[in-house]
Amino acid sequence: MARLQQLALAAVFLTRLPLGRVLPPRVMPLAEAAWAFPLIGALIGAIAALPLWALGPGLLPAALALALAVWLTGALHEDALADFADAGGGRDVADRLRIMREPTVGSFGIMALLCAFALRVSALAVLGPWHLVAAAATGRAAAAGLMLMPPARADGLGQGAGRPAPLAVGMAAAIAVLILLLAPGRALLPLLGALAAAAAVALRARRLVGGQTGDVLGAASLCAETAVLVTFALLT
Repeated sequence: MARLQQLALAAVFLTRLPLGRVLPPRVMPLAEAAWAFPLIGALIGAIAALPLWALGPGLLPAALALALAVWLTGALHEDALADFADAGGGRDVADRLRIMREPTVGSFGIMALLCAFALRVSALAVLGPWHLVAAAATGRAAAAGLMLMPPARADGLGQGAGRPAPLAVGMAAAIAVLILLLAPGRALLPLLGALAAAAAVALRARRLVGGQTGDVLGAASLCAETAVLVTFALLT
């Protein structure tokens, strides 16, 4: 029962699915559900890939799939990437943390979103639905991994989520790898691409703000997902 509740918590956090009523009355730290992130990512990918399942590969099905993914997640990761990109223009740590909390999007954030969308839709146009499933699962596993970093502030999602157990992060990584292996093509290079993207976000976050925040986790997820799709497309 605890595993099912953790799975539901991951779904409530990562999607717009109305599953809040199935959560227990006690407050569950998000870190307890970190192992389930790639499973929910795979679910998001499978639903978002409906245009690809129905129409096959192509630019329009790819764009429709990404639009469906954005709707299904409430643009959670896109908003995080934009905020994290904008933070690069801050003068110091306090200013960067302030920028990430502002509701407006600056030029850095806009360009980051445009580049991420262009890369994903271009890659997905020559790929199939299983590639999107694998990329979405891997991206959410990357977010679970970065939860091991110390929080950058004393409040907010990064601090409130808690620190997952290494075993939970290992489970998330194993699930993501298994799902990657189901996608057509060689999985090793896409996996390495995701690791490189997540590591780049982690290093930049440590330099900019000294740790992770909710925006850092979301940015890592989207960057890792993009890296998987681009690498699969280059291998096609």
